Amino acid sequence: MIQLTRLNGIPIVLNSDLIKTAESSPDTMITLINGEKLIVKEACEDITERVIEYRARLLALVARRLPTLKDLQPAASLASLDLSGSPGAKSPPKPTSGKAHD
Repeated sequence: MIQLTRLNGIPIVLNSDLIKTAESSPDTMITLINGEKLIVKEACEDITERVIEYRARLLALVARRLPTLKDLQPAASLASLDLSGSPGAKSPPKPTSGKAHD
């Protein structure tokens, strides 16, 4: 969840997973995945930074709760994938069993 400010100065807390788009024209309008639109004081760059910081905090919490950081490897590998299908996209990592192969 990220905190934003409506144009009238009232703070709101938004589930960042619901953001579909954010555009400045000149006010920042956020379109949610359900089609609802919100106009906020923050710039698109600020919203992007808040989403990144929020997700980083979530990953840090998950990492602290895992028995070892090795358990975070599958999630980190998935997070680094580019599933857009565009040229130059990373291929999924090959699973390793830890055993030597002939």
